Amino acid sequence: MRFISLLLMSLALPVGAQTTVPRDAVHRSDAGLQDWIETFKPKAIAAGITPSVFDTAMANVSYAPKVVERDRNQSEFTKTIWDYLETAVSDLRVSNGKAALKRQQKALDEIEARYGVPAEIVTAIWGLESAYGTFKGGDPVLTSMASLAYDARRAEFFEIQVIAALQIVQSGDTTLGNLNGSWAGAMGHTQFMPGSFIDHAVDWTGDGKRDIWGADPRDALASASAYLKENGWMTGQPWGVEVSVPKGFYYLLANRDVTKSPTEWADLGVFDINGTAVLDHGPASILLPAGAEGAAFMVFKNFEVLESYNTADAYVIAVGHLSDRIAGAGRLQGGWPTQDRALSYVERIELQKELTAQGFDTQKIDAKIGPLTVNAVRGWQVAQGEVPDGYASPRLLERLKSSR
Repeated sequence: MRFISLLLMSLALPVGAQTTVPRDAVHRSDAGLQDWIETFKPKAIAAGITPSVFDTAMANVSYAPKVVERDRNQSEFTKTIWDYLETAVSDLRVSNGKAALKRQQKALDEIEARYGVPAEIVTAIWGLESAYGTFKGGDPVLTSMASLAYDARRAEFFEIQVIAALQIVQSGDTTLGNLNGSWAGAMGHTQFMPGSFIDHAVDWTGDGKRDIWGADPRDALASASAYLKENGWMTGQPWGVEVSVPKGFYYLLANRDVTKSPTEWADLGVFDINGTAVLDHGPASILLPAGAEGAAFMVFKNFEVLESYNTADAYVIAVGHLSDRIAGAGRLQGGWPTQDRALSYVERIELQKELTAQGFDTQKIDAKIGPLTVNAVRGWQVAQGEVPDGYASPRLLERLKSSR
């Protein structure tokens, strides 16, 4: 739940929806943050934080301009899915994952029996979020959350996180000195945001604390499993299966809104990489994260559940594939269009503007290649007589510009 973890479920607390300090009044200085803290205090108290806890916890909070800068500039940095997977599911991470699972086998088996989430899935999340507890983050969470709330760009969300962090301290789940995490506020072995911690963390060890920060990872592993279960995890169903699609496949069917049973997909020529029909685990969609030239996946409901942990397709595929590798599966068999690079932020904006100008409205100009933009790309590809796989690449952008 690290960087894209900011999109996770918010905590339902009596916090107002309005920005505490109007955007044009924010001076972005430590003095300004201290004013914000005083203005925010009544909200925290109304949410159940005692004045003494608030004063003690916020006493050493100072403005963190680098946190604000990183939050504002996240969209500038992108990787292709194959570059991301090369690191996320490296041989070292796989071998470390097997060792980590072995160390915690008894606990993970018991956690799986309780929540129905495979031990390998939980281990993979642990590996991707903190390298199996090696890199949990050392930034003071309250400093990061208060700085981002004061910045006012997403004040409502971060005000909720500030109150949740204060609740963690007040409850005694950890000490103020241990309330550390990533620069973005994600904490512990499995990188929970404060609000998600309040909603989903569990005390697996029975010591009266939900300790996701300490050397013992069991509370964190159980909390991740509980989170997935509470978000709809279906026991016995895979996240997805790598598949091959036939020559002449009708690529408009490769859409998350189009679901069919694996048997129906097999009737259309979609099989697993061994040429066998995928077992019927329920309705499934075909996902082409790099278009027709890349690997293809048949994804099930549990793919969507993993998206509740982190909304990026690349992350979910990494969790699923890493879990499969930890369980003994081999590498992905499909290729990737490695001649491509990721579109830059400026290029993603340009792509959306070009599509909209040519009559294929993306509805938003936000540099996010989500379903709306993918559908616009598909519409343009159909009009051009191209394979409508929805893949936004530098090559497509050049063709788009030349087609004006």
